[in-house]
Amino acid sequence: MKKVQFGPSWTPYLLLAPQLIIVALFFLWPAGEALRSSFYLEDPFFGNATFVGFDNYVDSTSAADYGRSAQFTAVFTVSICVISLGIALALAVSADAVLRGKSPYKTALMWVYAIAPPVAGLIGVMMFDQHIGPLSDFARWLGWEMQVGVSYFDTAVAMITVAAWKQIPVNFIFFLSGLQGIPNSLREAAAIDCRSPARRFWTVVFPLLAPTSFFLLVINITYAFFETFGVIDVMLKGEPGNNPVTLV
Repeated sequence: MKKVQFGPSWTPYLLLAPQLIIVALFFLWPAGEALRSSFYLEDPFFGNATFVGFDNYVDSTSAADYGRSAQFTAVFTVSICVISLGIALALAVSADAVLRGKSPYKTALMWVYAIAPPVAGLIGVMMFDQHIGPLSDFARWLGWEMQVGVSYFDTAVAMITVAAWKQIPVNFIFFLSGLQGIPNSLREAAAIDCRSPARRFWTVVFPLLAPTSFFLLVINITYAFFETFGVIDVMLKGEPGNNPVTLV
């Protein structure tokens, strides 16, 4: 059998060049500069830099706030991933089973994704307001006097709740797309072999969602890390003896 060999072509490289340039300019270069500057002590006014090696890393990790920040980051990330992925998967399974009125049902579940983050934060402030917030009233009805903006724990709960609520629609969209991509013939065969819907879901349907689940796990971890950067300083100020904190 004769082998077919193609000559060298610059077309693939030319097509990839614009994207590679964008990645290099806006991702690789800033990341490299950030890594380089971490080994220097920068003068904010005169632009002078003094090489200090790993001193910046040692000072950061030995600071008193570092352990609390790392602990809150872990709790915040795990909570968002578990809550948003779990609720989104349950909603996606429910929406996939709906036969009539599926489009309005999906639209009602996805509209939160269209809300801008500042607006979502404002809605969270209103929902947890101590005077008019319905979630604060519900917690008060359960015997929990929430003090968002004052109590460290209460503020953390409010932060996690709002951040997970904002992320649920994204996970729902991907989970629903993954469920609708499963062939009906495979589902029918699974229904014949296994009568239990729960067992059928965990043994057949959920393994087929593994690529989607892994992708969403990475996306949610990244989202949680970026959200944590904006709230760590706020959360640390809410400890007893410190100044009151605010949600925004």
